[in-house]
Amino acid sequence: QVQLAESGGGLVQAGGSLRLSCAASGSSLKNYRMAWFRQAPGEERIFIASITGNRLTTDYFGPVKGRFTISRDDAKNTVYLQMSSLHTYDTAVYYCAASAQWHNIPYASEARYDVWGQGTQVTVSS
Repeated sequence: QVQLAESGGGLVQAGGSLRLSCAASGSSLKNYRMAWFRQAPGEERIFIASITGNRLTTDYFGPVKGRFTISRDDAKNTVYLQMSSLHTYDTAVYYCAASAQWHNIPYASEARYDVWGQGTQVTVSS
């Protein structure tokens, strides 16, 4: 079973950039669909972005398109989320997730994903 660990969170000024990393251990990510979710204070956890394990197809939550980029490096067993033009409303705990098997479940649904990291805090200040 794969295990995930996020890193790269921290405090950043509005308009700034930050790159999050999700390192996997225990198994290769090659055949996994990978995703990022976030949960702001007092809010539900929502889908941010995902990338497939074959054709590297990406999907994004509408408000982050053009600002966030998801990528993966299977040789390093790591997935990334590059965040730019950050706003205070991007403040949240960001979670990495992996889906190893086929599902008849939408890619943006939490139920699609089998393994989750503990999360990393991103705080955007004005």
